[in-house]
Amino acid sequence: MFAKRQSALAASAGRPPERRSPAAGLAPLLRALKKPPVAVAGSAVLLFSAVALFVAVLGDPSAANPSARAGLDREARAAAAPPTGLEAFTAGLAGAYQDLAAEPAAAGGEATLTLPDGATVAGSGPVFTAPRLTAASPLTQAPIAGLFAPDPNGPQPIIADDGRVPAQAYARPFRPNGKPRVAMIVGGLGLNAVTTRAAIERLPAEITLSFVPYAEGLQGWIDLARAHGHEVMIEIPMEPTGYPDNDPGPYTLLASGGAADVEAKLPWLLGRATGYFAVMNYLGDRFMASDAGFSAFMGELRRRGVAFVDDGLARRRPGAWARASADHVVDEVQTPAAIMGRLNAVEALAKQRGGALGTGFGYPVTVEAVARWAAGLDARGLQLAPASAMTRAG
Repeated sequence: MFAKRQSALAASAGRPPERRSPAAGLAPLLRALKKPPVAVAGSAVLLFSAVALFVAVLGDPSAANPSARAGLDREARAAAAPPTGLEAFTAGLAGAYQDLAAEPAAAGGEATLTLPDGATVAGSGPVFTAPRLTAASPLTQAPIAGLFAPDPNGPQPIIADDGRVPAQAYARPFRPNGKPRVAMIVGGLGLNAVTTRAAIERLPAEITLSFVPYAEGLQGWIDLARAHGHEVMIEIPMEPTGYPDNDPGPYTLLASGGAADVEAKLPWLLGRATGYFAVMNYLGDRFMASDAGFSAFMGELRRRGVAFVDDGLARRRPGAWARASADHVVDEVQTPAAIMGRLNAVEALAKQRGGALGTGFGYPVTVEAVARWAAGLDARGLQLAPASAMTRAG
């Protein structure tokens, strides 16, 4: 094997190399490029090579631009604290009151609250704006032993074996100081959480609060109000003129229902919560004009030791364990000037006869007006009293 290899090398030694034409050398490559797969691959290689050559010769066209890198870790947004009742209720209202209070008069130390419609409230001392309140001494936590009886509809108010009654036990204690008394009820509470909390926090403890029986979490609202020192009432829906188009709800006491309707619906309404000293009408001009139904209603309240306060529609109608009627509804016109004017009328009546009771709905403008009005009562020679202090035996 090795001998034959040597002979071949010796034979070719000293020969000049064979000359091959260029066409002959490129022939295999040309034949390969004619195949479709090879042609496609070759085109791709050619394109990438051209791009690489362009970058190598000319450089990256964006290389001269400034650049920077920054981390994009996003900080978690801190949850905003919910507004307090005071903040939620008074936001945007201050401007509406800027023209309601005049500067204190120089002569005699008299201060005058001048309203845009010309009405005034005068008294000794400075004009007050409503202060930021701190929680008053809480009232006794409800229910009080002996003042309720279990019932499928909820605990029912009763007179205790020792003679105690809800109308007294759940009322805010009051000690008169000899000045004319003024009392205010703010109602319609419990359905709107912001409105309800704001009224509880914004108003002085002597202001009586009235709650809608259909409110969700009613007992919690009543507990919170009593913890702030407010005595409370529950509103009883009664048939108004225009019923059923004007409908106070499914447990409305009907003028045509008589005693049977009262006996069927009242336990549900009274059992919604405990801790109220009285109930109040919600609408009800037609029901309160019905002798049978209204007499049965008042008789039930008397039997249970519960007071009844009306908004003026049932004035001088006897019954219940104790009675009172409002002298003025202060927010039939819902503007600061109109409400302050009606509060002025409550004051004037109190000075005339020794006491007066007003009532209003829990509108933001009503609560703010009442808060500012109440802050200066003592300086104007009046005493703010809870509504229970205005009741008399029925």
